[in-house]
Amino acid sequence: MTSPAAAPSPATVLVFLDPAFEDGRLADASKPQLMATDQGATRGDGVFESLLAVGGHPRKLQAHLNRLAGSARLLELDIPAEEPWRRAITTAIREYRSQHVPGSVADDELVVKLLVTRGVEGSAMPTCWVQASAPGPAGRRQRETGVDVILLDRGYDSEVGERAPWLLLGAKTLSYAVNMAALRYAHAQGADDVIFTSADGRVLEGPTSTVLLAHLETVDDGAGGVRTIRRLITPQLDSGILPGTSQGALFTAAKAAGWELGYGPLEPHDLYDADAVWLISSIRLLAPVNHIDGKEIGTPELRRQLTAELNALYATIQ
Repeated sequence: MTSPAAAPSPATVLVFLDPAFEDGRLADASKPQLMATDQGATRGDGVFESLLAVGGHPRKLQAHLNRLAGSARLLELDIPAEEPWRRAITTAIREYRSQHVPGSVADDELVVKLLVTRGVEGSAMPTCWVQASAPGPAGRRQRETGVDVILLDRGYDSEVGERAPWLLLGAKTLSYAVNMAALRYAHAQGADDVIFTSADGRVLEGPTSTVLLAHLETVDDGAGGVRTIRRLITPQLDSGILPGTSQGALFTAAKAAGWELGYGPLEPHDLYDADAVWLISSIRLLAPVNHIDGKEIGTPELRRQLTAELNALYATIQ
């Protein structure tokens, strides 16, 4: 007797921000929806955000809306206010969940993307929509097993963002061809991911993630005993990297739990000397780094211990 086939995953849900539809306009994701002359397609001219919804609730929504607005300002894009986005997100999540009954807690995760293009050539109206879909299996696997990483030179020095703001290094733009090329290169080398470095030797970020590292230090507590200082460190934002919403939220939770916080500048030797390193992003969450350029970071036991501790803190974030 054959077992029943697994229920198919629900289709991607699209909801366009349309003034004629208060809660957004549902669209068929199996049919073309963008004009061939839309500048998001022809030039990659636009911005986006990706966030995780768990149990139907989007996480860190305000932080993502803030960053979307900041990216839009850098591109001089006039985008809708927050409320239409919130209504469209609610519509997308509700429609997706109406098609899908989760079989487990992990199965109740949903990727929600907010996308803006400059619109059709010759028009002054941006194209804006929300996309809801199932997360890929790789992200959850990498949370659990970790990643092997290589360092790649981004080709800019760490001060180029201030000298050349037109490079849009602090914006989350649709122009992701370089980031995807870096990941393909890493995969061809047998690695899972990349940490970019600057031409002057600073640690920057991953193609789709923020870099975190931890240092543990045992010190005299002044009463004849010892205590452990936990430090969580990330690269400096002024080095031309995207501000991480997940990193920011985790830093807030970690500070409340007694961690000390630091912001670079970081060089590759700081990664090699760390007790643990992670790549953190809104969809994959915390992915522990097992090796960088073939060198093991910390020990498996310490990586598991610290990852579990930070995951527990991250779980408190709304």
